[in-house]
Amino acid sequence: MRRLKNIAKILLGLYILSTLMLYFFQEKLIFLPSKLPQDYSYSFALPHEEFNLETSDGAVLNGLHFKNEVPKGVILYFHGNAGDLSRWGEIALYLVQNQYDVVIMDYRTYGKSTGKLSPDVLFSDAQLFYNYTLEHYKENEVSLYGRSLGTGIATQLASKNTPKQLILETPFYSLLDVAQSMFPILPVSLFLKYKLPSFEFIQQVSCPISIFHGTSDSVVPYESGKKLYEAIPDANKSFFKIEGGDHNNLVSFPEFHEGIKKVLP
Repeated sequence: MRRLKNIAKILLGLYILSTLMLYFFQEKLIFLPSKLPQDYSYSFALPHEEFNLETSDGAVLNGLHFKNEVPKGVILYFHGNAGDLSRWGEIALYLVQNQYDVVIMDYRTYGKSTGKLSPDVLFSDAQLFYNYTLEHYKENEVSLYGRSLGTGIATQLASKNTPKQLILETPFYSLLDVAQSMFPILPVSLFLKYKLPSFEFIQQVSCPISIFHGTSDSVVPYESGKKLYEAIPDANKSFFKIEGGDHNNLVSFPEFHEGIKKVLP
């Protein structure tokens, strides 16, 4: 009996320790930025401009603006949770090669961007870049594109504005939904600061919505993206199921390219 009590105490202690560690280190688990020196010079195969936007609280956010001679429109792109613009700029070239201009930002603490992260500033910073984009394009020319972590940001932004369309690659129902699938026995709903409830934001999105998700996604479960799609109230929506696709390799599947050509003709 005493042995069972000791085992129970150890298990309880481990449970509490795991919960505390997840609470205090949640930002380090969600955000995986890499830093760039301020004098770093981007080098890409296609024409681009680097620019900075300053926030009301003094943060400086770094961005890239890729331009075509005769663009079909512009894509405001919100990237995933790892890396910086030196990597994501290369990924965005795929969209530039489809004759779309692309504006892409680095979140606070990523690349050359400064400032402190919080749930609120993710959205206000995104709006700042949306406003920048509207200085150069008409709103009906702006497509919002979110990937992974960026899908929650792009969806919230679409709910507050009227872009041409919203494109989501490997999205989640909510970040809380993903966290609960990763840590099913921990009370993550009680302490997760970055819940990013895309299913709530998407209720207020009035533009067409397209979702791309792989059935073998090992980071954001396919079921989470499908559940988000089913939560969209408007019939003007499309779901592109990439059979066998994982989180980072959808671009290697013909079905992905076919879908992109449909939503970005």
